[in-house]
Amino acid sequence: MFRAGCSFKRKLVYIILNSILYSSWLLGIFPFKYEPKQRRLLRCKWIILYGITLSSGLLFLMIRQNGNDQENGVTLDVFQRNFVLRQISSLLGIVGVLTICTMYLRTFWRSKSLEGIYNDLLLLEVKYFGSKAVECPKFDGYVIQKAFLVVSGMACTWLIHFGLPNQTMPIANVFVVLLVKLGTILLAIHFLLGVAFIYRFLWLINRELLEIVSSLRANRKGSSTRVRLLLKLYNKLVNLYGKLTDCYDYQMVLIMAVFVVANIIVCFYMIVYRISLSQMSLFVMLIMFPLAVVNNFLDFWLSVAICDLVERTGRQTSMILKLFNDVENMDKDLEKSISDFALYCSHRRFKFLHCGLFHINREMGFEMLVTSVLYLLFLVQFDFMNL
Repeated sequence: MFRAGCSFKRKLVYIILNSILYSSWLLGIFPFKYEPKQRRLLRCKWIILYGITLSSGLLFLMIRQNGNDQENGVTLDVFQRNFVLRQISSLLGIVGVLTICTMYLRTFWRSKSLEGIYNDLLLLEVKYFGSKAVECPKFDGYVIQKAFLVVSGMACTWLIHFGLPNQTMPIANVFVVLLVKLGTILLAIHFLLGVAFIYRFLWLINRELLEIVSSLRANRKGSSTRVRLLLKLYNKLVNLYGKLTDCYDYQMVLIMAVFVVANIIVCFYMIVYRISLSQMSLFVMLIMFPLAVVNNFLDFWLSVAICDLVERTGRQTSMILKLFNDVENMDKDLEKSISDFALYCSHRRFKFLHCGLFHINREMGFEMLVTSVLYLLFLVQFDFMNL
């Protein structure tokens, strides 16, 4: 699954994917070891124990530092000026810790199911799609953009630490926060990369169906056996997408909610700093806070976009199958295979509810962004007299 290509872009994608893999192993959040002879992942209890120990230790250090600051009366000026912002930030901190714990525990709890899902993806790559050395531009672009956002998100944490006035947190504690943040982001990336690989396989299926249509229009024969195999692979991808969504539904709902709430709080920070304290420097006003908001927004939207891309690519499969209706004198076996494929696509789609609440697509993403703007306006109106 992680093979280097010929072009610079594919080599960069190869490096990024391996960096994510080894970083996940280092942080103990990818509880599988790879067996080269069997060419499969195996669940490792020692890695799970290491991951639980490391993540618990980092969370303990982060919470202890926050408790020490409260005991010593160390608070930011913005919290002294605005009580509502202090209460919301404290609540967000509690929700953030609960979110991190839930993501780690549920991932470890469902690791047996994840083992089967990842091995199925590996099998599809090696057995069916590995020989097709074709660049998928959107897949490569997504991996590169996601890596850039992760790096910029880590940089934003350092900028906020050094940019905020009267910041007293030690460097060691900032490093602990960075590790916790990185581990949480990587947990979400595991799901999103799984979705990205499913999209890549689906894109290859659509590409091959188009090649079969072109061949038939050129009066060359098509293989009904190959179409049945593509239907089998399509069915496999639909099932894998459902299983992957089921394993990561709570984690993704929580992490996306935290992204939205964090953007609201950061924007409210900007308003309080600028209006109430009048301490916001040009650097903070034009670079630090806006960069953090834009990074969170792009990260959130990229997570929505890859899920929406899978849905749209699945709909494109149905549209491609309709092109076979224009082909004359088609073989009966091939025609039946195409009909079965089209019938299956009409009943099984890449569209699954997260926690039984909502689909992750562009419509939902836009609604969440509009809602976050409205909540920011409500917050400003509610606390207007204290600004």
